Order: sequence, then structure tokens, then C-alpha cells
Amino acid sequence: MAHIALIGASGNAGSRILKELSDRGHRVTGIARNPGKIASLPGVTAVAGDVFDPHGLAALLRGHDAVVSAVHFLASDPQLLLEAVRASGVRRYLVVGGAGSLEVAPGRRLIDAPDFPEAYKDEASKGAAFLELLKTVDDLDWTFLSPSALFVPGERTGIFRLGQDRLLTNEAGSRISFEDYAVALVDEIEQPAHVRQRFTVGY
Repeated sequence: MAHIALIGASGNAGSRILKELSDRGHRVTGIARNPGKIASLPGVTAVAGDVFDPHGLAALLRGHDAVVSAVHFLASDPQLLLEAVRASGVRRYLVVGGAGSLEVAPGRRLIDAPDFPEAYKDEASKGAAFLELLKTVDDLDWTFLSPSALFVPGERTGIFRLGQDRLLTNEAGSRISFEDYAVALVDEIEQPAHVRQRFTVGY
């Protein structure tokens, strides 16, 4: 059983990760601007935290075995998040990534495809920049887990594929449920296999 700090515990991905951690018996400090929106689950302590206050956030993160960041890139600052994690003394840092930086062909990213939705471009660009920043970090044991192109509510099947930098697709396209994404991320917490790497999950 590990003690995990989860930033963004009330969001789409964060709430599923919270449940997966709780179901597996981990202790979780769920952090959100409004802790009242964090699900009340076994082993979960909900606290208020501000991603733009690295000193306050560091105090909340201190003493945990790992930190998971499940906040939108446009609603946070990677430098401040890294500052908070470093100041907390926690080495293991997992980031809920985006699909935009995944390759659809050698040297060609999903975000650069002509049909990439304009509405998601800013968020995807910030996610790609966060990944590039993490690649320069050697004092934290970070992992950036990119979902498939369609990252949506669904079922927890526990059946999915893992990849590295290439967008995973099948005959139905490129998709992963929040629930199965959470399984892959908690698997990585329990059995680290992608330290200082990005990996991806899809059907």
C-alpha cells in the first residue's frame, strides 16, 4: 500500500484514478481547488490546493510515496508544478499526459495533422511542451502517460495495449476510457516500468 498525492482529484481522469487507487487499497490525498467535489472513498483524504501556489502545494505533497498530476495543461504551469514536487522531497512524479504529442508517422505528431481539432490545439501544445520540459528533468523519477486520441468515459475492462511514442489505433480508431487509463497509471505506480519516459495506452 502506497500513500499517493493526486492533484486534480475531482476531474474526469483524476476522479477515475482516485477510485482505482482507493479500490486497490492505497491511501490517497486528493487535491483540488474545491475539495467538496472529490469523491468520498475509502482511504481518501480530500484537501484544498492551488496549483499556482508551489509553496502551499509542496506542503501538501510532502511525505507521500508518489505524486500524480491530473490537471489540465491550460489550467496549470508545469514549472510551478515541478517546483512544488521538488520542494516536497517526493521523487516519483506521474503526469496525466495528452495525445497530441504522439507520432502518427515517423517525425509527425498528431497535433500537426491537418484534421486535428482547433479547439484542442492550445491544450495539446501545452501538453507537448510539458513533455519536452520533463525530458530535461533528471532529479525526479517522472512518467508521462499519454492517452489515445479519444479519451472518454467508459468501462473498466482492464484490457488495453501499451506503447511508447506512437499513437495506438485499431479498426475503431484511437480510444481509451478514463477508467482503463486509470488502471494503466496505477499499474505504473505499483510496478514502475517507464521511469523518465513517456508511454501511451489504448485499445
